[in-house]
Amino acid sequence: MDNPIRPFLEQQGVLILDGGLATELEARGCDLSDELWSARLLLDAPDLIRQVHYDYLVAGADCVISASYQATIPGLMARGLTEAEAIALLALSVELAQQARDRFWAEPAHRVARLRPLVAASVGPYGAALADGSEYSGNYDLNEDELLVWHRPRWRVLARSSADLLACETIPSYPETLALRRLVVESPATAAWFSFSCRDGHHISDGTPLADCVAAVTEIDQVVAVGVNCTAPRFIPSLIEEVRAVTAKPIVVYPNSGEQYDAVHNRWLGESVPAEFGTYSREWRKMGAALIGGCCRTGPNHIRQIRDRFRWSRGG
Repeated sequence: MDNPIRPFLEQQGVLILDGGLATELEARGCDLSDELWSARLLLDAPDLIRQVHYDYLVAGADCVISASYQATIPGLMARGLTEAEAIALLALSVELAQQARDRFWAEPAHRVARLRPLVAASVGPYGAALADGSEYSGNYDLNEDELLVWHRPRWRVLARSSADLLACETIPSYPETLALRRLVVESPATAAWFSFSCRDGHHISDGTPLADCVAAVTEIDQVVAVGVNCTAPRFIPSLIEEVRAVTAKPIVVYPNSGEQYDAVHNRWLGESVPAEFGTYSREWRKMGAALIGGCCRTGPNHIRQIRDRFRWSRGG
């Protein structure tokens, strides 16, 4: 297995990820109040997904993550698609990101001081498909073996795609960690990163110590980075320390903007300041993070700020 992130870390010292896909789609007028969330636009507005991927690359991302986070074969079939059509739509999520990358890379100006960007296929958690908030609690009705069975069909489609690697992201549950670990082992030619959603500076969402989750996957060669995403920025420094204590593998962090969601009134509270996010990114790099981007409520301006921080001081 080739390690796709190694050239970036050797030549740049850091690999910059994209920001929130759904956030940017909503900012462009899309209504995502749907169980499929951003995956619905694979059906309704694939051109817009492709454009958002492209705009993140222009902003400075070295890797864009596909719109497959909440796309599952059962969920798509519930919309009336056949199994074959659902599989094709999953494959399309990767193809859209690749098309955006190829368009970006075809422009000579974009090759100056850049490496050819990567495409990561998103493997979202079981809770995301339930659309009941359990992706942030890890309070599941399935055990490890059942989660393995649930994840396997989508995993096989994405692992067989031409994505550069798989992003096992927003993992809130230790049994789900173990299920995904087994799928990685089943796919020896596939590289992946594992990133966990955390409720504080030490534990993933279901209460398991982050260090235990990292230890469960760090010995697998195909796991090329481990870290956290979809987590408040204030927790990132201590979470980086938790990961560093367990593994020497590259650390991935792509937290939320820092705003807090008010579930009672269905609104975000606080303010997202891209320049501050860029400043935080340098601190995360100094602490040991090597793959850095944004998750919910971050957009191209946040990624541009991260890029600018490393343009004049590579590697932090």
